[in-house]
Amino acid sequence: MSVAPQPQAGGISVHAVDVARGIPAAGLSVRLLRLDPDPAEIVHDVCAPTGHLPHPMVDGQGVTRGLYEVRFGVGDYYRQSGWDLPEPSFVDTAVFRFGIDRVTEHFHLPFKFTPWGFSLFRGGA
Repeated sequence: MSVAPQPQAGGISVHAVDVARGIPAAGLSVRLLRLDPDPAEIVHDVCAPTGHLPHPMVDGQGVTRGLYEVRFGVGDYYRQSGWDLPEPSFVDTAVFRFGIDRVTEHFHLPFKFTPWGFSLFRGGA
């Protein structure tokens, strides 16, 4: 009896833009966790100079069907950029939970933010 091969995961990509300054969010801390099933930290890194998060998850490595949470270190990003933020900052860590049902599809997360708010959605697949 042969076992059917698992389908190739489509991956998760992140592109972060600091819209307060109109620049890619180089150095923004991003943490991606799988919450359910089989909880695991998928990546904890910073965005490249282009604002993209470089990681093999973009090509599907470590991506399975389930519930995920992404955390963006907005407050620290602006503090490290020299902004004078209130303490505590209005947006310290932006948290977004999303589910992946069809693992073969690609999930692009365009993250647009300022010290006072953010937008995140599923971008073009």
